[in-house]
Amino acid sequence: MPIYQFNGTDQTGAPSQGTFEAPNEEQALAQLAQYGINVTQVVPMDAPSPSPSPSPPQEPGADAKPEKAKKTGKAEKKEKTTKPKKKKSGLLAFEIGGGPTTEDISIFTRQMSTLVHAGLPLLRSMEVMIKQQEKKPKFKAILQDISEKVSSGGNLSDGLSGYPKIFDNLYVNMVKAGEAGGVLELVLDRLAQFQEKNIRTIKKVKSAMIYPSVIMFVAVGIVTLLMMVVVPQFQTIFEQMLRGAPLPGPTQIVINISELFSTHPVLVLGGMIGTVGGLILFKKTKPGAKVFDWLGLNVPAVKDVVGKSNISRITRTFGTLLSSGVPILQALQITRDTLSNGLFVKAMANVHDSVRDGEAMAVQMEREPVFPTMVTSMVEIGEETGELPDMLTRIADNYDEDVDNAVAGMTSLIEPVMIVFLAVAVGFIVIALFLPIVAIIETIGK
Repeated sequence: MPIYQFNGTDQTGAPSQGTFEAPNEEQALAQLAQYGINVTQVVPMDAPSPSPSPSPPQEPGADAKPEKAKKTGKAEKKEKTTKPKKKKSGLLAFEIGGGPTTEDISIFTRQMSTLVHAGLPLLRSMEVMIKQQEKKPKFKAILQDISEKVSSGGNLSDGLSGYPKIFDNLYVNMVKAGEAGGVLELVLDRLAQFQEKNIRTIKKVKSAMIYPSVIMFVAVGIVTLLMMVVVPQFQTIFEQMLRGAPLPGPTQIVINISELFSTHPVLVLGGMIGTVGGLILFKKTKPGAKVFDWLGLNVPAVKDVVGKSNISRITRTFGTLLSSGVPILQALQITRDTLSNGLFVKAMANVHDSVRDGEAMAVQMEREPVFPTMVTSMVEIGEETGELPDMLTRIADNYDEDVDNAVAGMTSLIEPVMIVFLAVAVGFIVIALFLPIVAIIETIGK
Protein backbone atom coordinates (compact mmCIF):
# COMPACT_ATOMS: atom_id res chain seq x y z
CA MET A 1 0.00 0.00 0.00
CA PRO A 2 1.46 3.44 -0.93
CA ILE A 3 2.71 5.79 1.77
CA TYR A 4 1.56 9.43 1.54
CA GLN A 5 3.00 12.56 3.11
CA PHE A 6 0.71 15.46 3.98
CA ASN A 7 0.79 19.09 5.10
CA GLY A 8 -2.15 20.83 6.75
CA THR A 9 -3.62 22.24 9.94
CA ASP A 10 -5.49 20.51 12.76
CA GLN A 11 -8.75 21.59 14.42
CA THR A 12 -6.95 24.22 16.53
CA GLY A 13 -5.27 25.77 13.48
CA ALA A 14 -1.83 24.47 14.38
CA PRO A 15 0.39 23.11 11.57
CA SER A 16 0.24 19.37 11.15
CA GLN A 17 2.25 17.07 8.91
CA GLY A 18 3.05 13.37 8.74
CA THR A 19 2.98 10.13 6.78
CA PHE A 20 0.50 7.26 6.61
CA GLU A 21 -0.73 4.45 4.35
CA ALA A 22 -3.75 4.66 2.03
CA PRO A 23 -4.92 2.79 -1.11
CA ASN A 24 -5.07 5.98 -3.17
CA GLU A 25 -5.07 9.75 -2.89
CA GLU A 26 -8.87 9.98 -2.54
CA GLN A 27 -8.85 7.57 0.41
CA ALA A 28 -5.94 9.50 1.89
CA LEU A 29 -7.95 12.73 1.82
CA ALA A 30 -10.99 10.95 3.31
CA GLN A 31 -8.93 9.52 6.18
CA LEU A 32 -7.38 12.89 6.97
CA ALA A 33 -10.82 14.50 7.01
CA GLN A 34 -11.91 11.90 9.59
CA TYR A 35 -8.98 12.96 11.75
CA GLY A 36 -10.09 16.60 11.56
CA ILE A 37 -7.08 17.66 9.41
CA ASN A 38 -7.51 20.57 6.96
CA VAL A 39 -5.21 19.31 4.18
CA THR A 40 -3.18 21.68 2.02
CA GLN A 41 -1.17 19.05 0.13
CA VAL A 42 -0.90 15.24 -0.08
CA VAL A 43 1.77 13.52 -2.19
CA PRO A 44 3.21 9.97 -2.41
CA MET A 45 6.52 9.40 -0.63
CA ASP A 46 8.29 8.56 -3.90
CA ALA A 47 7.37 12.02 -5.28
CA PRO A 48 9.33 15.19 -4.45
CA SER A 49 8.77 16.44 -0.92
CA PRO A 50 5.96 19.04 -0.72
CA SER A 51 7.89 21.11 1.74
CA PRO A 52 11.63 21.74 2.24
CA SER A 53 11.07 22.03 5.96
CA PRO A 54 13.61 19.94 7.83
CA SER A 55 11.17 19.07 10.58
CA PRO A 56 10.23 15.38 10.56
CA PRO A 57 6.70 14.15 9.66
CA GLN A 58 4.24 13.70 12.52
CA GLU A 59 1.13 11.64 13.16
CA PRO A 60 -2.10 13.63 12.75
CA GLY A 61 -2.74 15.70 15.85
CA ALA A 62 0.36 14.38 17.66
CA ASP A 63 3.01 16.47 19.37
CA ALA A 64 6.38 16.77 17.68
CA LYS A 65 8.80 14.01 18.62
CA PRO A 66 11.79 14.28 16.25
CA GLU A 67 13.69 11.32 17.67
CA LYS A 68 10.76 9.03 17.17
CA ALA A 69 9.69 10.47 13.84
CA LYS A 70 13.01 10.03 12.02
CA LYS A 71 12.90 6.83 10.04
CA THR A 72 15.04 5.38 7.32
CA GLY A 73 13.58 3.68 4.31
CA LYS A 74 14.39 0.31 5.85
CA ALA A 75 12.53 1.20 9.04
CA GLU A 76 9.48 2.27 7.06
CA LYS A 77 9.62 -0.93 5.05
CA LYS A 78 9.94 -3.01 8.21
CA GLU A 79 6.96 -1.28 9.81
CA LYS A 80 4.97 -1.79 6.67
CA THR A 81 5.69 -5.51 6.54
CA THR A 82 4.95 -6.13 10.20
CA LYS A 83 1.47 -4.60 10.19
CA PRO A 84 -0.22 -7.48 8.33
CA LYS A 85 1.29 -9.93 10.81
CA LYS A 86 -0.27 -8.09 13.72
CA LYS A 87 -3.62 -8.09 11.99
CA LYS A 88 -3.32 -11.81 11.29
CA SER A 89 -2.66 -12.64 14.91
CA GLY A 90 -5.66 -10.53 15.88
CA LEU A 91 -7.89 -12.34 13.45
CA LEU A 92 -6.66 -15.69 14.76
CA ALA A 93 -7.56 -14.57 18.26
CA PHE A 94 -10.94 -13.48 16.89
CA GLU A 95 -11.63 -17.03 15.80
CA ILE A 96 -10.55 -18.81 18.97
CA GLY A 97 -10.79 -16.23 21.77
CA GLY A 98 -13.70 -15.24 23.94
CA GLY A 99 -15.98 -12.40 22.96
CA PRO A 100 -16.52 -9.16 24.89
CA THR A 101 -18.69 -9.25 27.99
CA THR A 102 -21.45 -6.82 28.91
CA GLU A 103 -19.02 -5.02 31.19
CA ASP A 104 -16.49 -4.74 28.34
CA ILE A 105 -19.11 -3.04 26.16
CA SER A 106 -20.08 -0.72 29.02
CA ILE A 107 -16.45 0.30 29.62
CA PHE A 108 -15.91 0.82 25.88
CA THR A 109 -19.00 3.04 25.67
CA ARG A 110 -18.01 5.11 28.70
CA GLN A 111 -14.45 5.66 27.45
CA MET A 112 -15.60 6.47 23.92
CA SER A 113 -18.00 9.04 25.35
CA THR A 114 -15.15 10.62 27.32
CA LEU A 115 -12.79 10.73 24.33
CA VAL A 116 -15.36 12.16 21.90
CA HIS A 117 -16.52 14.70 24.50
CA ALA A 118 -12.90 15.82 24.91
CA GLY A 119 -12.83 16.76 21.22
CA LEU A 120 -10.84 13.80 19.91
CA PRO A 121 -11.80 12.79 16.34
CA LEU A 122 -13.81 9.61 16.06
CA LEU A 123 -11.12 7.61 14.29
CA ARG A 124 -8.48 8.69 16.76
CA SER A 125 -10.80 7.69 19.62
CA MET A 126 -11.25 4.27 18.03
CA GLU A 127 -7.48 3.88 17.76
CA VAL A 128 -7.10 4.62 21.47
CA MET A 129 -9.76 2.03 22.34
CA ILE A 130 -8.18 -0.58 20.07
CA LYS A 131 -4.81 -0.18 21.82
CA GLN A 132 -6.49 -0.92 25.16
CA GLN A 133 -7.75 -4.34 24.04
CA GLU A 134 -4.43 -6.21 23.98
CA LYS A 135 -5.74 -8.75 26.51
CA LYS A 136 -9.00 -9.15 24.57
CA PRO A 137 -7.94 -10.06 21.01
CA LYS A 138 -11.42 -10.87 19.76
CA PHE A 139 -12.84 -7.55 20.85
CA LYS A 140 -9.76 -5.82 19.41
CA ALA A 141 -10.36 -7.47 16.02
CA ILE A 142 -13.99 -6.35 16.09
CA LEU A 143 -13.06 -2.76 16.88
CA GLN A 144 -10.40 -2.80 14.15
CA ASP A 145 -12.99 -3.92 11.62
CA ILE A 146 -15.40 -1.18 12.74
CA SER A 147 -12.61 1.40 12.56
CA GLU A 148 -11.75 0.33 9.02
CA LYS A 149 -15.37 0.78 7.96
CA VAL A 150 -15.42 4.27 9.48
CA SER A 151 -12.13 5.21 7.80
CA SER A 152 -13.60 4.09 4.48
CA GLY A 153 -16.31 6.73 4.77
CA GLY A 154 -18.98 4.81 6.71
CA ASN A 155 -20.71 5.84 9.91
CA LEU A 156 -19.97 4.35 13.31
CA SER A 157 -23.50 2.96 13.50
CA ASP A 158 -22.97 1.11 10.20
CA GLY A 159 -19.87 -0.57 11.60
CA LEU A 160 -21.62 -1.46 14.87
CA SER A 161 -24.59 -2.98 13.03
CA GLY A 162 -22.27 -5.67 11.63
CA TYR A 163 -22.07 -7.22 15.11
CA PRO A 164 -25.70 -7.52 16.33
CA LYS A 165 -24.83 -10.03 19.06
CA ILE A 166 -22.46 -7.51 20.66
CA PHE A 167 -24.08 -4.18 19.79
CA ASP A 168 -27.83 -4.74 19.87
CA ASN A 169 -30.58 -2.84 18.08
CA LEU A 170 -30.90 -0.38 20.95
CA TYR A 171 -27.19 0.47 20.85
CA VAL A 172 -27.00 0.86 17.07
CA ASN A 173 -30.13 3.02 16.77
CA MET A 174 -29.08 5.34 19.58
CA VAL A 175 -25.67 5.84 17.97
CA LYS A 176 -27.37 6.46 14.63
CA ALA A 177 -29.62 9.09 16.22
CA GLY A 178 -26.59 10.70 17.87
CA GLU A 179 -24.75 10.89 14.54
CA ALA A 180 -27.78 12.39 12.82
CA GLY A 181 -28.23 15.02 15.54
CA GLY A 182 -24.54 15.78 16.01
CA VAL A 183 -24.67 14.77 19.67
CA LEU A 184 -22.77 11.49 19.55
CA GLU A 185 -20.88 12.17 22.79
CA LEU A 186 -24.17 12.82 24.64
CA VAL A 187 -25.75 9.64 23.29
CA LEU A 188 -22.72 7.56 24.21
CA ASP A 189 -22.88 8.99 27.74
CA ARG A 190 -26.56 8.02 28.03
CA LEU A 191 -25.79 4.57 26.68
CA ALA A 192 -23.01 4.13 29.22
CA GLN A 193 -25.33 5.19 32.07
CA PHE A 194 -28.01 2.81 30.81
CA GLN A 195 -25.61 -0.13 30.63
CA GLU A 196 -24.02 0.62 34.01
CA LYS A 197 -27.39 0.69 35.76
CA ASN A 198 -28.43 -2.58 34.12
CA ILE A 199 -25.18 -4.23 35.18
CA ARG A 200 -25.63 -3.02 38.77
CA THR A 201 -29.17 -4.41 38.88
CA ILE A 202 -28.09 -7.80 37.52
CA LYS A 203 -25.22 -7.98 40.02
CA LYS A 204 -27.60 -7.24 42.88
CA VAL A 205 -29.95 -10.03 41.81
CA LYS A 206 -27.07 -12.50 41.41
CA SER A 207 -25.53 -11.61 44.77
CA ALA A 208 -28.91 -11.95 46.46
CA MET A 209 -29.31 -15.47 45.06
CA ILE A 210 -25.91 -16.70 46.24
CA TYR A 211 -27.02 -17.61 49.77
CA PRO A 212 -30.18 -19.53 48.74
CA SER A 213 -28.16 -21.36 46.09
CA VAL A 214 -25.54 -22.38 48.66
CA ILE A 215 -28.27 -23.67 50.98
CA MET A 216 -29.80 -25.71 48.16
CA PHE A 217 -26.39 -27.14 47.23
CA VAL A 218 -25.70 -28.10 50.83
CA ALA A 219 -29.15 -29.67 51.18
CA VAL A 220 -28.68 -31.83 48.09
CA GLY A 221 -25.19 -32.80 49.26
CA ILE A 222 -26.39 -33.82 52.74
CA VAL A 223 -29.30 -35.86 51.38
CA THR A 224 -27.03 -37.58 48.85
CA LEU A 225 -24.47 -38.40 51.58
CA LEU A 226 -27.15 -39.87 53.83
CA MET A 227 -28.58 -41.98 51.02
CA MET A 228 -25.25 -43.36 49.77
CA VAL A 229 -23.32 -43.80 53.05
CA VAL A 230 -25.50 -43.72 56.16
CA VAL A 231 -28.65 -45.51 55.03
CA PRO A 232 -26.81 -48.63 53.67
CA GLN A 233 -25.14 -49.05 57.10
CA PHE A 234 -28.51 -48.98 58.84
CA GLN A 235 -29.93 -51.38 56.25
CA THR A 236 -27.26 -53.95 57.14
CA ILE A 237 -28.08 -53.58 60.84
CA PHE A 238 -31.81 -53.99 60.20
CA GLU A 239 -31.26 -57.18 58.17
CA GLN A 240 -29.20 -58.70 60.97
CA MET A 241 -31.42 -57.67 63.85
CA LEU A 242 -34.90 -58.07 62.38
CA ARG A 243 -34.13 -61.33 60.53
CA GLY A 244 -36.38 -60.70 57.56
CA ALA A 245 -39.18 -58.97 59.44
CA PRO A 246 -41.01 -56.34 57.40
CA LEU A 247 -39.80 -52.77 57.76
CA PRO A 248 -42.05 -49.75 58.38
CA GLY A 249 -43.31 -47.98 55.27
CA PRO A 250 -41.20 -44.79 55.60
CA THR A 251 -38.08 -46.88 56.26
CA GLN A 252 -38.68 -49.05 53.22
CA ILE A 253 -39.13 -45.95 51.06
CA VAL A 254 -35.82 -44.48 52.27
CA ILE A 255 -34.00 -47.79 51.70
CA ASN A 256 -35.41 -48.11 48.18
CA ILE A 257 -34.22 -44.60 47.34
CA SER A 258 -30.82 -45.37 48.86
CA GLU A 259 -30.48 -48.52 46.76
CA LEU A 260 -31.30 -46.48 43.68
CA PHE A 261 -28.59 -43.97 44.60
CA SER A 262 -26.04 -46.74 45.28
CA THR A 263 -26.74 -49.08 42.39
CA HIS A 264 -27.64 -46.56 39.67
CA PRO A 265 -25.86 -43.27 40.46
CA VAL A 266 -25.54 -42.43 36.76
CA LEU A 267 -29.29 -42.93 36.31
CA VAL A 268 -30.07 -40.64 39.25
CA LEU A 269 -27.66 -37.96 38.07
CA GLY A 270 -28.98 -38.29 34.54
CA GLY A 271 -32.52 -37.93 35.82
CA MET A 272 -31.65 -34.71 37.66
CA ILE A 273 -29.85 -33.24 34.66
CA GLY A 274 -32.62 -34.44 32.34
CA THR A 275 -35.27 -32.76 34.50
CA VAL A 276 -33.42 -29.44 34.50
CA GLY A 277 -32.67 -29.72 30.77
CA GLY A 278 -36.29 -30.63 30.04
CA LEU A 279 -37.53 -27.55 31.87
CA ILE A 280 -35.07 -25.36 29.96
CA LEU A 281 -36.17 -26.84 26.62
CA PHE A 282 -39.82 -26.53 27.60
CA LYS A 283 -39.28 -22.87 28.43
CA LYS A 284 -37.93 -22.27 24.89
CA THR A 285 -41.17 -23.54 23.33
CA LYS A 286 -44.14 -21.20 22.85
CA PRO A 287 -46.40 -23.01 25.38
CA GLY A 288 -43.52 -23.27 27.86
CA ALA A 289 -42.62 -19.60 27.45
CA LYS A 290 -46.24 -18.63 28.15
CA VAL A 291 -46.31 -20.81 31.27
CA PHE A 292 -43.05 -19.40 32.67
CA ASP A 293 -44.05 -15.83 31.79
CA TRP A 294 -47.34 -16.30 33.63
CA LEU A 295 -45.59 -17.85 36.63
CA GLY A 296 -43.11 -14.98 36.71
CA LEU A 297 -45.95 -12.49 37.20
CA ASN A 298 -48.10 -14.60 39.56
CA VAL A 299 -45.78 -16.48 41.94
CA PRO A 300 -45.52 -14.64 45.28
CA ALA A 301 -42.24 -12.80 45.90
CA VAL A 302 -41.05 -13.54 42.35
CA LYS A 303 -43.79 -11.47 40.69
CA ASP A 304 -42.60 -8.25 42.32
CA VAL A 305 -39.06 -8.73 41.03
CA VAL A 306 -40.13 -9.70 37.51
CA GLY A 307 -42.83 -7.05 37.16
CA LYS A 308 -40.88 -4.12 38.56
CA SER A 309 -37.66 -5.01 36.75
CA ASN A 310 -39.54 -5.13 33.42
CA ILE A 311 -41.21 -1.78 34.05
CA SER A 312 -37.85 -0.27 35.00
CA ARG A 313 -36.28 -1.62 31.80
CA ILE A 314 -39.18 -0.40 29.63
CA THR A 315 -39.21 3.14 31.01
CA ARG A 316 -35.43 3.54 31.07
CA THR A 317 -34.94 2.13 27.56
CA PHE A 318 -37.83 4.12 26.08
CA GLY A 319 -36.81 7.32 27.87
CA THR A 320 -33.18 6.98 26.77
CA LEU A 321 -34.20 6.45 23.15
CA LEU A 322 -36.57 9.43 23.11
CA SER A 323 -34.02 11.76 24.73
CA SER A 324 -31.47 10.65 22.12
CA GLY A 325 -33.73 11.71 19.24
CA VAL A 326 -35.09 8.33 18.13
CA PRO A 327 -38.67 8.62 16.70
CA ILE A 328 -41.35 7.44 19.11
CA LEU A 329 -42.64 4.52 17.00
CA GLN A 330 -39.13 3.22 16.40
CA ALA A 331 -38.32 3.70 20.09
CA LEU A 332 -41.40 1.67 21.10
CA GLN A 333 -40.42 -1.12 18.72
CA ILE A 334 -36.82 -1.24 19.99
CA THR A 335 -38.03 -1.21 23.60
CA ARG A 336 -40.35 -4.11 22.86
CA ASP A 337 -37.50 -6.11 21.31
CA THR A 338 -35.36 -5.72 24.46
CA LEU A 339 -37.95 -7.49 26.66
CA SER A 340 -38.01 -11.20 27.48
CA ASN A 341 -41.36 -11.62 29.26
CA GLY A 342 -44.02 -12.39 26.66
CA LEU A 343 -46.80 -10.56 28.52
CA PHE A 344 -44.82 -7.31 28.53
CA VAL A 345 -43.81 -7.86 24.88
CA LYS A 346 -47.49 -8.16 23.90
CA ALA A 347 -48.38 -5.10 25.97
CA MET A 348 -45.68 -2.96 24.30
CA ALA A 349 -46.76 -4.21 20.87
CA ASN A 350 -50.31 -3.04 21.63
CA VAL A 351 -49.00 0.34 22.80
CA HIS A 352 -46.98 0.66 19.58
CA ASP A 353 -50.03 -0.08 17.42
CA SER A 354 -52.14 2.36 19.43
CA VAL A 355 -49.64 5.21 19.05
CA ARG A 356 -49.30 4.41 15.35
CA ASP A 357 -53.06 4.85 15.00
CA GLY A 358 -52.88 8.29 16.61
CA GLU A 359 -53.87 7.42 20.18
CA ALA A 360 -52.04 8.68 23.25
CA MET A 361 -49.63 6.17 24.74
CA ALA A 362 -51.07 6.45 28.25
CA VAL A 363 -54.56 5.50 27.00
CA GLN A 364 -53.42 2.09 25.77
CA MET A 365 -51.19 1.55 28.79
CA GLU A 366 -54.24 1.92 31.04
CA ARG A 367 -55.82 -1.03 29.20
CA GLU A 368 -52.81 -3.27 29.84
CA PRO A 369 -52.91 -5.00 33.26
CA VAL A 370 -49.11 -5.25 33.46
CA PHE A 371 -48.75 -1.47 33.92
CA PRO A 372 -49.56 -0.05 37.38
CA THR A 373 -51.79 3.01 37.66
CA MET A 374 -48.92 5.15 38.91
CA VAL A 375 -46.88 4.45 35.78
CA THR A 376 -49.71 5.26 33.37
CA SER A 377 -50.53 8.46 35.28
CA MET A 378 -46.93 9.70 35.13
CA VAL A 379 -46.73 8.85 31.43
CA GLU A 380 -49.94 10.78 30.84
CA ILE A 381 -48.50 13.81 32.66
CA GLY A 382 -45.30 13.53 30.64
CA GLU A 383 -47.25 13.51 27.37
CA GLU A 384 -49.31 16.54 28.44
CA THR A 385 -46.30 18.61 29.54
CA GLY A 386 -44.00 17.54 26.71
CA GLU A 387 -41.47 16.12 29.16
CA LEU A 388 -42.08 12.43 28.55
CA PRO A 389 -38.35 11.41 28.42
CA ASP A 390 -37.64 13.03 31.81
CA MET A 391 -40.77 11.51 33.31
CA LEU A 392 -39.83 8.04 32.04
CA THR A 393 -36.36 8.40 33.56
CA ARG A 394 -37.89 9.33 36.93
CA ILE A 395 -40.16 6.28 36.78
CA ALA A 396 -37.16 4.09 36.02
CA ASP A 397 -35.19 5.53 38.95
CA ASN A 398 -38.10 4.88 41.34
CA TYR A 399 -38.55 1.35 40.11
CA ASP A 400 -34.83 0.61 40.38
CA GLU A 401 -35.16 1.19 44.12
CA ASP A 402 -38.32 -0.95 44.20
CA VAL A 403 -36.47 -3.75 42.42
CA ASP A 404 -33.76 -3.68 45.09
CA ASN A 405 -36.39 -3.95 47.82
CA ALA A 406 -38.23 -6.71 45.92
CA VAL A 407 -35.01 -8.71 45.53
CA ALA A 408 -34.30 -8.34 49.25
CA GLY A 409 -37.85 -9.49 50.04
CA MET A 410 -37.57 -12.48 47.72
CA THR A 411 -34.25 -13.46 49.28
CA SER A 412 -35.65 -13.19 52.81
CA LEU A 413 -38.50 -15.50 51.78
CA ILE A 414 -36.37 -18.05 49.90
CA GLU A 415 -33.88 -18.53 52.74
CA PRO A 416 -36.37 -19.95 55.29
CA VAL A 417 -38.03 -22.03 52.56
CA MET A 418 -34.69 -23.66 51.78
CA ILE A 419 -33.96 -24.25 55.45
CA VAL A 420 -37.41 -25.80 55.98
CA PHE A 421 -36.87 -28.04 52.94
CA LEU A 422 -33.54 -29.23 54.33
CA ALA A 423 -35.03 -29.82 57.78
CA VAL A 424 -37.99 -31.79 56.39
CA ALA A 425 -35.81 -33.96 54.14
CA VAL A 426 -33.24 -34.77 56.81
CA GLY A 427 -35.93 -35.16 59.49
CA PHE A 428 -37.86 -37.65 57.38
CA ILE A 429 -34.74 -39.75 56.80
CA VAL A 430 -33.83 -39.73 60.50
CA ILE A 431 -37.34 -40.70 61.63
CA ALA A 432 -37.52 -43.45 59.00
CA LEU A 433 -34.22 -44.92 60.27
CA PHE A 434 -35.26 -44.80 63.93
CA LEU A 435 -38.62 -46.56 63.50
CA PRO A 436 -37.04 -50.03 63.07
CA ILE A 437 -34.73 -49.31 66.03
CA VAL A 438 -37.81 -48.83 68.19
CA ALA A 439 -39.14 -52.18 66.97
CA ILE A 440 -35.79 -53.83 67.76
CA ILE A 441 -35.81 -52.39 71.29
CA GLU A 442 -39.34 -53.65 71.85
CA THR A 443 -38.34 -57.11 70.63
CA ILE A 444 -35.35 -57.19 72.96
CA GLY A 445 -37.55 -56.08 75.89
CA LYS A 446 -39.88 -59.01 75.38
